[in-house]
Amino acid sequence: MAAAQNQGVPKDVFQGKLFALNIILEHQDALGLSKEQYTAIRAAVVVVQGSIAEHEWDLRQACQKVLADLDESPVDADKVLKNVEAALLAENKVKQLQVAMLIRLRNLLTDEQMAFLRSVK
Repeated sequence: MAAAQNQGVPKDVFQGKLFALNIILEHQDALGLSKEQYTAIRAAVVVVQGSIAEHEWDLRQACQKVLADLDESPVDADKVLKNVEAALLAENKVKQLQVAMLIRLRNLLTDEQMAFLRSVK
């Protein structure tokens, strides 16, 4: 489902306005992250990862139901679509949590640090 949604979407949908955690950590020395920034970044990631994991379980469960439903003959379209909707809702929640985390990370960076990250992309 996710692969179908990503067709035609540019790689950097936020156009350098948000920065992935791995990019921040990869350049943490060059960024000169303070201890406070590093601690806050770590805390933000830990909180979000727990929430994301819960919704990923929901997504996995809904996808398994869809696959099981598609094994039936005849296929109950209403049942499949209900489980597809549950999967899409869980996937959407994961994406919202990820974007919220990226916003938190951006808000922890200085203008100079953001300019540096834009330059290394």
